Amino acid sequence: MRSSNIGGQALIEGIMMRSGDEYSVAVRTPDQQIVVKKEPFHSIVRSKLWKKIPVVRGVISFIDSLAVGFGAMFYSASFYNDEPEQKELSEEEKNRQDAKDQKVFFGVFLVSFVAAILLFVLLPYYVSMLIGRVIPSHFAVTMIEAVLRIAIFLVYLALMTRIKDVNRTFMYHGAEHKCINCIEHGMPLTVENVMKSSRFHRRCGTSFLVIVVILSALILMLVQTDSTVLRVAFRLILIPLIAGLSFELLQYTGSHNNRFVDLIVKPGIATQHLTTAEPDESMVEVAIAAVEEVFDWRAYLRREFGADV
Repeated sequence: MRSSNIGGQALIEGIMMRSGDEYSVAVRTPDQQIVVKKEPFHSIVRSKLWKKIPVVRGVISFIDSLAVGFGAMFYSASFYNDEPEQKELSEEEKNRQDAKDQKVFFGVFLVSFVAAILLFVLLPYYVSMLIGRVIPSHFAVTMIEAVLRIAIFLVYLALMTRIKDVNRTFMYHGAEHKCINCIEHGMPLTVENVMKSSRFHRRCGTSFLVIVVILSALILMLVQTDSTVLRVAFRLILIPLIAGLSFELLQYTGSHNNRFVDLIVKPGIATQHLTTAEPDESMVEVAIAAVEEVFDWRAYLRREFGADV
């Protein structure tokens, strides 16, 4: 496998693919057509110097991915809006609608972020503190907190798979991985080749989250204080550092092959059994359309594999 540095995200009946300074969104519309749009990618930080600073680049990349991902998700959802067809809007009305959509986007992002902190950070902490009254060991309590965080995460994912619409998104997630695996293993990007490729990938966001959980457990073992306020504060303050370190580790595992890497990626790959599912050919067609809009896979295969395509 040779890294192509393509990244993606599953959407509502669609897929977003990002390569370099561009990203594309491909959506299967209700009338079974594939609509594709390409947009330039703009980081929240205009200077490119941050890309050379380890850890910092991970934090900024994570925020960038959230911003692009949420925008792409709203775009894909717009094709399945149950509201009746509206009249053609004037330029002024479109601007007002765009401003309203931006506020909705920010609100959803903020609520999602707070909910994630409460569910995956604070809840495991406070439950472990209750257990800590019986087991007065900092090491044991920190390990219990990590186990609880993993358990909550896995239960949450397992529950999501039972929702039909979410499960279809996981199928598109599988299609995204299959496309990237197809070209990174030197095969032409055809439906047949993609279908027989693996739905698991090392650079997946699921693997990133698993690395975050494991690293947070290791780092928090080093943080010892008797103050409850400081313990909670450290868990919040250290989030950017842990996210940045996790990004660096994910990038390393995505571009290297050795026994150490194989050991690191196993938990993330195992978790992808929950967050991905085998797609059908129509979903693969959407994934291919998204890739081809922003990535010249033929040139990549000639350069990396010497393929005649």
